[in-house]
Amino acid sequence: MALGETVLMDFDQEMANTRKTLERVPVERADWKPHEKSMTLGRLARLVGDLAGWPTVTIEKDSLDFAPPGAPYQPPPPPRSRQELLELFDKNVSAARKAITGSSDEHLKKPWSLLSGGKTIFTLPRVTVLRTTMNHMIHHRAQLGVYLRLNGVPVPALYGPSADEGQM
Repeated sequence: MALGETVLMDFDQEMANTRKTLERVPVERADWKPHEKSMTLGRLARLVGDLAGWPTVTIEKDSLDFAPPGAPYQPPPPPRSRQELLELFDKNVSAARKAITGSSDEHLKKPWSLLSGGKTIFTLPRVTVLRTTMNHMIHHRAQLGVYLRLNGVPVPALYGPSADEGQM
């Protein structure tokens, strides 16, 4: 089995679970956050939607500097509607799936680097970065699940029943 095929098995499952979570985001509460150090709900939801597109960058470029020198970081605006959030996510998933499908094992074994301010944070084989990026998205999806719960929104069942769906 090709590396891309292996990645896609995980990718498809995690993207389906992520979409279930994003479908419940109360976008009208975009400014809400559980703690002063936390991201707002809107920023977190946008981040989860954006992370679905990172595989495309990982495959198409050799590196990414998410805070290039001389350019202050500007987070993207939060989604204005649930539909906008889901369209962003779906577009990113589609592009990422296409990029993964079109990648050879040889390309997926090549190094890729993440930088901040021109300094390398890590360099890993692309296939490892794909998994690491999915893990990162899952981490933020879990945070989003907590935000949902704290806002009285039922948390979807992802790997089995949730307290809000099905029998626990």
